[in-house]
Amino acid sequence: MEIERINEHTVKFYISYVDIEERGFDREEIWYNRERSEELFWEMMDEVHQEEEFAAEGPLWIQVQALDKGLEVLVTKAQLSKDGQKFELPVPDEKIKDIPVDERIEEMLDQHFNPRGDIEEEALEDESLDFLLSFGDFEDVISLSHRPGIDSLLAKLYSFEGKYYLYVEFPEEDLEEEEIDNLLSVLLEYGNETQMTIHRIEEYGKVIIEEDVFVTLRKYFS
Repeated sequence: MEIERINEHTVKFYISYVDIEERGFDREEIWYNRERSEELFWEMMDEVHQEEEFAAEGPLWIQVQALDKGLEVLVTKAQLSKDGQKFELPVPDEKIKDIPVDERIEEMLDQHFNPRGDIEEEALEDESLDFLLSFGDFEDVISLSHRPGIDSLLAKLYSFEGKYYLYVEFPEEDLEEEEIDNLLSVLLEYGNETQMTIHRIEEYGKVIIEEDVFVTLRKYFS
């Protein structure tokens, strides 16, 4: 895969269909299977992050161009405006402004990445109320379960490829913004933010505890 860093907020990369197939993906399924297209996207973004230290944080704006021998993907991170109320999309430089967008890939990614337009409204919703963390050690999950106030979160615990994943939802109607920030800080003391999607974890991972995660952990691991 060829990667080009455009600027602080934008990266462009090219992947051939041969490379896609060598990664275990069928050329047709990436067009018509949402889960597989997302899995490929995050695999590519992991590689981009490792080579260019480009972290996929916050709402993303994505353009995909289908070429004869592969895909060209442009990813831009939207930035929070100075007043803290809305997201702004950094405008790429001239050489990337006119890249056409392939609508089929868009349709498969738009639910999560909002590649077309409505960043201000939808990104704020996607940004806040659910979170996925990874844990390399089960002891860290147990330690987290003993922190005060943690039971206010709705959570599910999964295992996948030798790691543990905790999917948490913040009940916005019951928590103030400051409480959400504090709980998020606690979560990040024990786990790591991951670029994995909950859809991939649900599809390929194993559910360990489906509800009352923290209560259950405390019950068996005092």
